[in-house]
Amino acid sequence: MVVGASGGIGRAFSAALEASPAFDQVIALSRSGEAKLDLTDPASIERAAAGLAESGADIRLVIDATGFLHDEAFAPEKSWSEIDLAHMEKAFGINAFGPALLIRHMLPLLPKEGKSVFASLSAKVGSIGDNGIGGWYSYRASKAALNQFVKTASVELKRRNKAAVIAALHPGTVDTKLSQPFAKSGLNVREPETAAADLLMVIDALRPEQSGGFFDYRGEELPW
Repeated sequence: MVVGASGGIGRAFSAALEASPAFDQVIALSRSGEAKLDLTDPASIERAAAGLAESGADIRLVIDATGFLHDEAFAPEKSWSEIDLAHMEKAFGINAFGPALLIRHMLPLLPKEGKSVFASLSAKVGSIGDNGIGGWYSYRASKAALNQFVKTASVELKRRNKAAVIAALHPGTVDTKLSQPFAKSGLNVREPETAAADLLMVIDALRPEQSGGFFDYRGEELPW
């Protein structure tokens, strides 16, 4: 299952999984797709989970490929003087609260035996330990909150199925609408297809003892 399947990297995940012999079916969910799910609409998350439960699908992989950095109203803050409540509410709603509700409703759908993975796209700038340049208050803080939700859920998930994994993943700077205005010269900007392929390899290699971790697209653990 791919949530955020209409976005650049979400579409790349869906296409790669469709082409993979490892899965019989790919369920693509998004605000604009045929199967609608909006992270800011809790009822839509509940409906999607109820439909999947009723279908009896053996869900082995859930990828949360959603995220918010900027739009026509909000841009990443360069200074504390730009901190704005409405901006923070939107960032936390999409980057933290929505994924937390996915955790609530989708983790119970994972099987109780055998490997399964819930992977949520975080960002390296959500690392508190790696923050040396400041700025981007809402994005950094909301992704840090997402990381805490993932870490906390891993404790409970382990009690349900010791082989299951939940992880936060950093895809790098990907050529999508989210990053285009900030893809300045010198950054390693990668195509969505490349980012998705790299992350799927990371997901495939994740071990149960790594559940609750924060990893980049090379599989290297990132500091909290």
